[in-house]
Amino acid sequence: MFEQTIDFSKYTSLKIGVPKQVCILEKSDEKHFAELAKTYTCVGYAYNLLIAPQANNIAMLSKEFDYIHPTSTYIEIGARTPSGKIFSFFKQNNMGGVEFLQALPGSAGGLLKMNAGMKDFEMQNVVVSACINGEWSENLGLAYRTSAISGIISALRLVPRGTFSKHTLKLCQNMRRSHPKLPSCGSCFKNPKGDYAGRLLDLAGLKGFMRNGIGFSDQHANFLVHSGGASFEDALWVIKYAQQQVQKRFGILLEQEVQIIA
Repeated sequence: MFEQTIDFSKYTSLKIGVPKQVCILEKSDEKHFAELAKTYTCVGYAYNLLIAPQANNIAMLSKEFDYIHPTSTYIEIGARTPSGKIFSFFKQNNMGGVEFLQALPGSAGGLLKMNAGMKDFEMQNVVVSACINGEWSENLGLAYRTSAISGIISALRLVPRGTFSKHTLKLCQNMRRSHPKLPSCGSCFKNPKGDYAGRLLDLAGLKGFMRNGIGFSDQHANFLVHSGGASFEDALWVIKYAQQQVQKRFGILLEQEVQIIA
């Protein structure tokens, strides 16, 4: 375990944050993860994350947790392994189930924690177990953009679903085309049951809404984007304002998909 300074204004996908001392966890620390999880919040590549300037006790996994180990029954993947690397491995070996990862950035652990996905293509379709606080478990409580995981994820085991599908890949690539190019945290809110957050935000007049350089994309209303100069407080204000406007018009309180560490 060692410390490293991370500038979150450059590290996070939204490009909002301040430099902070981060604890880098190594393989030799894994036996202490259960205890460390009581004090530290472990983050991945921060693709769907806002970190407050006053936030403390942030941890990350070392590069030792970036690996892919195939076996005869499953594929073990370190929690720091980037989605692009996982996608490439599956594609090269003609394995199906993670085609959506070509269009979805993040670390294996972060993607699992949120049960990340695109439409019907989700992590829960391929993940069979995960190592949490140094112990393997199949009881992950995976559901729409959430899980019951509490602790530090160090690895996960995946089982491919058939062979690699070019059709599924194309579907995911087509969905990706509507995503904005500005720094973004991806979907800001979860879709409420039977509806779409983007549709509600659009009808509430929030598509293209910006305040102090942060707001909702004019390409996709549910994408929180940053054109520059915004602070953590600005981002938080915009998120809460959007929730208020949608609730006032439709009586629906949108649940955040973006993770906030305060």
